[in-house]
Parts: sequence; structure tokens; C-alpha cells
Amino acid sequence: MSEMVSEVITLIIMAFALGMDAFSVGLGMGMYKLRLRKIFNIGITIGLFHVWMPLVGLFAGKFLSEKFGVFASFIGGLLLIVLGGQMVWSTLKKGDEKVITPMGFGVLLFALSVSLDSFSVGLTLGIYGAKTVMVILCFGIVATILTWAGLLLGRKVQSWIGTYSEALGGAILLAFGIKLLTAFW
Repeated sequence: MSEMVSEVITLIIMAFALGMDAFSVGLGMGMYKLRLRKIFNIGITIGLFHVWMPLVGLFAGKFLSEKFGVFASFIGGLLLIVLGGQMVWSTLKKGDEKVITPMGFGVLLFALSVSLDSFSVGLTLGIYGAKTVMVILCFGIVATILTWAGLLLGRKVQSWIGTYSEALGGAILLAFGIKLLTAFW
């Protein structure tokens, strides 16, 4: 029982780290003064992408773990380190931000861009044999809530907070990657 609780807590922390980019981009999108109905729809869309992308990653990861075993576990840890490092590094670069409008096709691009990292983490979790239903529920629910929070908060605060939240999410993924690789030392 305590093993399952531990896994759920770990998944929620990872989901929170992955959802921070949706939160940070949502802060910027919230500056558009969106209607509450639009905010609701964007949050649901992001949540669905955070279910679909790790699901595909999980299946790919399970396939890789069966074929490559320990080597695949090592690669999974490296993926988290690279992903977390990239998130932190992107916050240090200034002036490269692209604006996607939260309307029509822009919502799908927004959802895809903030959920791509969920595929990589899903791949890693598939390699480690995580429980599929728990992963997609945690990732989807947390991403939806963080997106809503970012969009609503974006209406109220300045956009500088977004950069720091993405750096925090990257640092958490980086720490999990290092934790997974310590098993090989």
C-alpha cells in the first residue's frame, strides 16, 4: 500500500513539473482577457494532450524496456536530465518567445507544444513499468488545473512569473533524472 502511495506522490510531483510549462504559457495567454468558457476549453484541451502524449510514450517505453532492458532504463534517466536541463536553459535565453494566439488552431499548437515533454516522460515511465492509468490521470488532471490557474492568474499578474515557473519545472525533472541515474553508480 505504501508503495502505491509513494508512486502516486512521485507521479503528482512529475505531473506538476510537466504542467509548469502549461502554467507559464497560460500566464502569457491569460493576458488576452479570455472569457471563462474559453479558459475552460483551453484547460480541457491541454489536459487531453497531457493524457494522450504520455500514453503514447508509455507504450513506446514498455516496448523499449522489453527489447533493451537496463540500457533503456539508463536512457530514460538521461531523457529526463536532458528535458529538465532544456527547460531550465530555455528560461535563461531571452527574446526567443513566440506568441501563439489562444484561438482555433492556436489552441492545438499551444496544447502540443506544452505536452511534448510529457511524451518523453511517458517514454521513461514506460521503461520503468509505471502503472498506465495512474500516469495518465495524474498528468491530465494536474495539467488541466495548472493551465486553468495560469490562464486565470495571467489576467491578474505580469508575465515575468512564467519564466521562473518553467525553470522550477525543469529543475524538478532534472532532479528526477539524476535520481534515476544514481541506480547505475
